[in-house]
Amino acid sequence: MKHTSCLVLLLAVVLAGNLVAQDTAMSGIVPPFEQVKGLLLASAEQMPEELYSYRPTDEVKTFAQILGHVAAVQYFFCGAVTGVNPRPPEELELRTTKAGIIEALNGSFANCEDAYAIHDAEALESVDFFGTMQPKLGVLNANSAHNWSHYGNLVVYF
Repeated sequence: MKHTSCLVLLLAVVLAGNLVAQDTAMSGIVPPFEQVKGLLLASAEQMPEELYSYRPTDEVKTFAQILGHVAAVQYFFCGAVTGVNPRPPEELELRTTKAGIIEALNGSFANCEDAYAIHDAEALESVDFFGTMQPKLGVLNANSAHNWSHYGNLVVYF
């Protein structure tokens, strides 16, 4: 009986460990994506509409163009992972109004929901990404890094 109890306990620990270990790669990538998503949306909300056309120098994009670019590019990244909606529905960088940009961001984040909901096994599958085969996890990581990079641009605009 003592050995059976130990065996059952050991089995329970192994199974629990397997459950905890599931989706470790995706569980590591989703929180930073969600964090930058919140920061980008908060930035879009916080900036007054009259400053959406602001640019620190003539050589850089306006505040609206940066957010439109982020929204547009997310379709490429997340579409490569899911195989759905790989292109934005329109030229999102041409949107200039606060409401239009927020709508574009919300649409692009919604388009990415299925991509960031995949499990580790699928995350390791390779997809064609701009002519090279990349693991889906790498594509999602690049999307998140791209978003963080442009959030860093927006800080200057504030």
